Amino acid sequence: MKYEAVIGLEVHVELKTESKIFCGCRAAFGAEPNTHVCPVCLGLPGTLPVLNRRVVEYAIKAALALNCRITPYCKFDRKNYFYPDLPKNYQISQFDLPLASDGYLVIPTSAGSKRVGIIRLHLEEDAGKLVHVGTGESAYTLVDYNRAGVPLIEIVSAPELSSPEEAKAYAEKLRQIMLYLGVSDCRMEEGSLRIDANISLRPVGSTELGVKTEIKNVNSFRSLMRALSYEIERHSEFLERGERIVQETRAWDEEKGITFPMRSKEEAHDYRYFPEPDLPPLVIADEWVESLRQTLPELPDARRQRLITEYGLPEPTASVLTATPEVADYFETALQHYPEPRAVANWVTGELARCLNAAGLAITASPVTPQALAELLKLIDNGTISGKIAKDVFEEMFTSGRDPESIVKEKGLTQISDTEIIRQVVREVIQSHPKVVEDYRRGKEKALSFLVGQVMKATRGRANPAVVNQYLQEELKRE
Repeated sequence: MKYEAVIGLEVHVELKTESKIFCGCRAAFGAEPNTHVCPVCLGLPGTLPVLNRRVVEYAIKAALALNCRITPYCKFDRKNYFYPDLPKNYQISQFDLPLASDGYLVIPTSAGSKRVGIIRLHLEEDAGKLVHVGTGESAYTLVDYNRAGVPLIEIVSAPELSSPEEAKAYAEKLRQIMLYLGVSDCRMEEGSLRIDANISLRPVGSTELGVKTEIKNVNSFRSLMRALSYEIERHSEFLERGERIVQETRAWDEEKGITFPMRSKEEAHDYRYFPEPDLPPLVIADEWVESLRQTLPELPDARRQRLITEYGLPEPTASVLTATPEVADYFETALQHYPEPRAVANWVTGELARCLNAAGLAITASPVTPQALAELLKLIDNGTISGKIAKDVFEEMFTSGRDPESIVKEKGLTQISDTEIIRQVVREVIQSHPKVVEDYRRGKEKALSFLVGQVMKATRGRANPAVVNQYLQEELKRE
C-alpha cells in the first residue's frame, strides 16, 4: 500500500446519572417522547442552568482512569449552531479549558500493545433526537427532546491510530473502562456511546497529515471498522487519480456499506465559541480529585493481570473473564464456593457463555448463579456425576433455574461406580464389536475411543470414564 491511514476518534459517552446535566429532569432512556423535559432543557427564555455535581464527579473519575491531567480551573462555553434537535440553538460544551487533557490509553495490537494519546476529555450536554418517519413526498421528521441535556463526556484521541483494527481496539478498551467505572451503561444500540471517526491518508513515510473526513455517529464496533475501511479505499482511489479530497462530514449507511456526504467539515471558528455567561468557572480542588481517585475500582488491565498472577490462568482466558466487570465478578464469586480457578474459568467461558449467548442474556440475568455452578462442579469432583452428564445437568439448570442436586436425583443421573456393572457392560460391548476389537489389536488407537463411546452410550453417560478406560484395556488384553 502506498498510503497509510491516520485515524483519530471522538467518543461521546452519556453519563449514567439520575438527572440531566443542568436541570432536574430524568436522564433515563426509553420514556415516551418529550416527557423528560422542562423549561431549562427546552431552552425557554429566562431559564438558567445549574451544574449537576455528580456529572463532574463521574467525568473526573473517567479522566483519572484514562491517565489524564485534571484542569484545576475550567469553564463552559457556548457552541453555536442551528439544528432542530438543539432547542437553544447552542450547546453548552467546553472549548479552550476542558475538564481534563493529556491522557493515554494502552491498546492491544497484533504486535503487542500501543499507547494512544488522549488530547482532551470535556463535558457537554447532549442534543435531542430526530425521528424520521415515512418515505418520499410523505416523509416528515419528529423531534424528541428527552435526550436534550443528558450529560456527556467527549473523549478525543490523538491521531495515532493506524488501522480500522486499532480503532476498534481503542473504542472497545474505552468502553470497557467506562463500564468498570460504572459511569455509563455504554449501550451503543441506545446511543449512550457514539463514535465520530476522523481519517486521512498520507504517503508511507510522510509526517504531514492529509485532508481528513469525519464519519459521524457510528454506533457499533463492526460499523466503525467497515466505515473506516470504506474511507481508506475511497481516499486511496482519489489520491491515485490525482483528485482533491474534500474535507467534509460523512454518514455511514450500514445497509449499503458506504459513506455519503452530510455537510462540509466545520472548524472551531464556525461555531463562534464564547464563554457561557450563565455558569461560573469550575474550580476543581486537588483534595476533591484525590478523594475521587480513592474510589476508583480495580480497572480491567489490573484485574486481568491479577487473575493471571493469582489464579494461574492463561492470558486469553483472563481477558475473556475480565471483558466486563459482571463476568469477572461472577467468576470470583463462584471461586469463593469452589476454589478451582481453571475448572470454574472453563465453565464460565464455555457452557455458561454458550447458553447466555443462545438466550440473548447478560450474565447478570443468568438463571445459574455462581453458587449453583460451584455445587455442580462439586458433584463432578465427588463422583456423583460425570463431566458429560454435568453438561446435561447444566442445560436443565439454565432452563429451569433449579439446583443441580435435585435435577440429578429426579432424573436418575448418578454416576455408576459399581465396578461389576461397568465390567459387564464392557464385556458386552467387546463381544458386539469384534471388528473394532481387531482394529485396536492391530494398533488403531481410535478403535479404543469408539469402544469407550459405546460403553458410555449403553450406560447413558453414567459410567465413570476412567473406570471404563481401565476395564476396556484390561479385557482387550485378556482375550
